[in-house]
Amino acid sequence: MIKCRVLELSYVRADQATFATEKGKLMNAVELGVFANRLSAVCDEMGAVLKRSAFSPNIKDRLDFSCAVFSKAGELAAQAAHIPVHLGSMAYAMQQIVESVQWLPGDMVVVNDPFLGGTHLPDVTIIAPVFVDNQLAAFVANRAHHANIGAATPGSMPVSSRLEEEGEVIPPTKIYQQGSLVKPVFARLAKSDQVEQAGDFYAQMSACQLGRERLMTLLRHYGMDSFDSLLQSLNDYGERLARQTIQQIPDGTYCFDDVMDDDGQGNSDIVINMSLHIRGDSVQVDFTGTAQQVTGNINCPLSVTAAAVYYSFRCLMPDVTPACIGSFRPIQLQAPLGCLVNAKRPAAVAAGNVETSSRIVDVVLGALAQAIPERIPAASQGTMNNIAMGWPAKGSQAGWDYYETVAGGMGASQAGPGLTAVHSHMTNTLNTPIESLEMHYPLRIKRYAIRYGSGGQGKNPGGDGVVREFEFLQPTQVTLLTERRINEPWGIAAGGNGMAGLNGLNYRDIGGKCSFVAKPGDVLTINTPGGGGYGNGVRVPQVLHK
Repeated sequence: MIKCRVLELSYVRADQATFATEKGKLMNAVELGVFANRLSAVCDEMGAVLKRSAFSPNIKDRLDFSCAVFSKAGELAAQAAHIPVHLGSMAYAMQQIVESVQWLPGDMVVVNDPFLGGTHLPDVTIIAPVFVDNQLAAFVANRAHHANIGAATPGSMPVSSRLEEEGEVIPPTKIYQQGSLVKPVFARLAKSDQVEQAGDFYAQMSACQLGRERLMTLLRHYGMDSFDSLLQSLNDYGERLARQTIQQIPDGTYCFDDVMDDDGQGNSDIVINMSLHIRGDSVQVDFTGTAQQVTGNINCPLSVTAAAVYYSFRCLMPDVTPACIGSFRPIQLQAPLGCLVNAKRPAAVAAGNVETSSRIVDVVLGALAQAIPERIPAASQGTMNNIAMGWPAKGSQAGWDYYETVAGGMGASQAGPGLTAVHSHMTNTLNTPIESLEMHYPLRIKRYAIRYGSGGQGKNPGGDGVVREFEFLQPTQVTLLTERRINEPWGIAAGGNGMAGLNGLNYRDIGGKCSFVAKPGDVLTINTPGGGGYGNGVRVPQVLHK
């Protein structure tokens, strides 16, 4: 059952508790809340269909997908509580995609280009227009992670130096045209020897079709004019709450910088520099001073950077703030073209979406901690601990691809200790259950445990990371893209740093970013970072658990 929560009247003064629609009808805050939750319910139901009809553990178990509704202009109208990096990037760049396509009833478009509003190539988006009486009224969309998008190494998360090495780049392309599947496009993307991949594409298209039907019901109920007016009222309401939130932050300029460990191509301690300029009820986020884009794949397209910034401020807003474009209007972004967080094509970006986005959150929170320290936690693990693995098909032997992110510790705050063994910030996925992983792939999990003592010391300790240990039962190509293996998650208010992560092959350190072929019987150990502590902490030594 989907639980709806109406917008709370406490955030609307009595004399502002009504909203005018196009036809002059007054809608009160409760009715607007019902409208907002009906939109969100469309996203939730799309997600339920996608989860239950997908084939791969990435989607059905880890829930590495997101669903959203957009206005006819491509502005974010609603989203489910899925993956922040997916939806923030779509919110930033969807208008550009909408304007580039000639939409017709029954169309669906597929895209994954990171420089056209995507994140990285494995995240494939399907967009469906919603027409009422042959008039374009809105869009529904979902984005899901595919473990095979055509990269040279299994799992499609290589230690790459150019975008084309990371797999197939899909510009906005019609996969459904006026209600008919475009078979050549589908055949190219859903390869015949990959049942999982074909099934996942069908699941995404089915979710869009369901979303389209549900949204058409809403549009017919409200009428197109009233629907558009309600979206405007919802965006105005979200903007008011966002501005009220920013206005509570003292005016000033707050600067912070942090570094990426390395790019896997020989560059290390790569700086992300940021200044927050708070002026009344608006904020400018300026990344001037950030390192130039690098050879390795930790570069970010600007849409991913926007997603991380939006997420950071969204965490400060009231729970009742609607997930719409209005909530982001007071936030302005500045990043020099060609820097790490606004990279130019054909920069490699596979890890920018997962690793650099996590560090951008750390930097934004680090700056906010100077302004409102009582509300900001220490750094969380600051990485998604990406593991891509598999083996190519040979003759009659089927190939396999797998991708996983691993939980870690969250940062502590004035409010209490950090959470242990959770996915944090830009990822909102689950772990892959051991039973599912061992059923689908030639792997055995030897150990899956809390990495006790890895959280930073302090009055409130940081959350602990985890230890996840894989034994390979067949030859396997493995790629690791991980961060915080050198630079530890920082504590706050004199709290201790969390332990850095450690990756080991047969209990020998192999660094943060690497690719190798494991033999049967080899053991890969991933020790994930702990979160930073809060208040009067000390450093603790790091060890590779065995």
